[in-house]
Amino acid sequence: MVFGGWKRLLLLGRQNTFAKAWRSRRGGWKRCCHWSPGKSLDPEVKAFLEENTEVTNSGHLTPEIRLRLLTPRCRFWKEKPDLWPYGDPFWAIYWPGGQALSRYILDNPRVVKGRSVLDLGSGCGATAIAAVMSGASHVLANDIDPIAGMAMILNCELNHLNPFPIAIKNIINSEAGNWDLIVLGDMFYDEQLADGLHHWLRKCIRIQQTEVLIGDPGRHQFLSHSIHSQLHKVIEYSLPEYTRQENYGLTSSIVWSYQPSNSSEDC
Repeated sequence: MVFGGWKRLLLLGRQNTFAKAWRSRRGGWKRCCHWSPGKSLDPEVKAFLEENTEVTNSGHLTPEIRLRLLTPRCRFWKEKPDLWPYGDPFWAIYWPGGQALSRYILDNPRVVKGRSVLDLGSGCGATAIAAVMSGASHVLANDIDPIAGMAMILNCELNHLNPFPIAIKNIINSEAGNWDLIVLGDMFYDEQLADGLHHWLRKCIRIQQTEVLIGDPGRHQFLSHSIHSQLHKVIEYSLPEYTRQENYGLTSSIVWSYQPSNSSEDC
């Protein structure tokens, strides 16, 4: 079973530890931490990530951003997934929803310029990086995987940026933070997780008047969810051929603005 098998499980919406962790009110990790600028990485983990990922900026919608990803030239592309010593590395794929969000922000810096931005489920950190590049006043990246946090720091360094703060915990169902903008890509791969996101995002809009942008390539779990009726299509991007092949034929990715009609309802 090659690494692509992990991707297939996620694309098909199969239950996995990440989905269960995001769904939980307390999160699925006992380890919660906050990576702040200047915090050093574990040298052993850093060396492993550098050895087993490839620095690339090709085949994606944002050639301006360099990332450490798993590619067909990496050892673990063909190794059995259970030989990977850490949690499933979903952060090591530049998912199409995140690509669309990052492209949109780079092309429209006014969306984030001078604003506070939360990148929810940040993964490789590309959208948070795009926000920093485009002049956001404050960026917080959030993911439940501590290794994703380390990878984000490496990706900041690749793009000559000071690392932004990174929260390694499940913040869904927490108090609504005072964010001008929340961005999230490729998070609607599980029905219960989608329900939790729907209610939490609506609460953030109701309490803080937060703007929400969602990136998704049209997965069934997203298109069939009730949130879809409350979205406004912002822009659609045709995916590069390499990304299409990585994602089993998905051809485009869309940025949506979430505008719930009943944002005043108690969530």
